[in-house]
Amino acid sequence: MGKKKNAGRQVITLECTEQKGSGIPGMSRYTTMKNKKNTPSRLELKKYNPFLRRHTVHKEIK
Repeated sequence: MGKKKNAGRQVITLECTEQKGSGIPGMSRYTTMKNKKNTPSRLELKKYNPFLRRHTVHKEIK
């Protein structure tokens, strides 16, 4: 028997941090996968926000 594929990987959701206080409707969210064993802390990536029309910091949410 072989090893299970993606056994240590987990699907996470990234949400924009700058849009919450701006008052612009909508919310920019992305989904991605990460390895919980290698990166136990919350992930932060710069992604494109179509509502603000620029790249912003997106943080991992539950």
